[in-house]
Amino acid sequence: MPSDTRQRLMEAAFQRIYRDGFRHVAIDQILADVGISKTAFYKHFECKEDLLLAALENQHRSLEADFRQVVRERGGDSPARQLRALFDAVENITESDWFRGCVFVNVSMEFPLPHEPAHQVAANSKAAIEQVVQEIAAQAGAADPLALAQELCLIMEGAYVTKHVTGSTATMSIARRLAERALAAHLPEAN
Repeated sequence: MPSDTRQRLMEAAFQRIYRDGFRHVAIDQILADVGISKTAFYKHFECKEDLLLAALENQHRSLEADFRQVVRERGGDSPARQLRALFDAVENITESDWFRGCVFVNVSMEFPLPHEPAHQVAANSKAAIEQVVQEIAAQAGAADPLALAQELCLIMEGAYVTKHVTGSTATMSIARRLAERALAAHLPEAN
């Protein structure tokens, strides 16, 4: 369990980085947000990059937990309904006041080289969500759970990006319509 100061640093860093981008945030801004000195900062992190990675990993854990919770709450015990509820989770994010695009897409754009640690954290987050979707797809009886998960995740990514770029209120209804087509193509008719 991270210390209170370490947790506050990660949360403050995430808020700044999500709003302004990593390269536009100075460590002094984060320290001022938390109210600690550089000396205190270095007790928790070696550098700004370490803080960024920890903040992103922390955010992924939080988002994945929230994602799983919404899917279970909205989808109930039916894996097919849980697959549909994926888009409730996406809508919760895209319709929030704080939404500024998918943080992991934003990070991968700011750090485009696949070997960069921040890019790897973003890619790992996307892979983890795809794994969650694949598990649900298998429980739903999909003939090819990986293919269904890949299609649904691509639709979700498209919804994040489209909503962020265009602000279109039709984004989620379009995403749900495409998801229904993917589900119909992959799931047994009984679902």
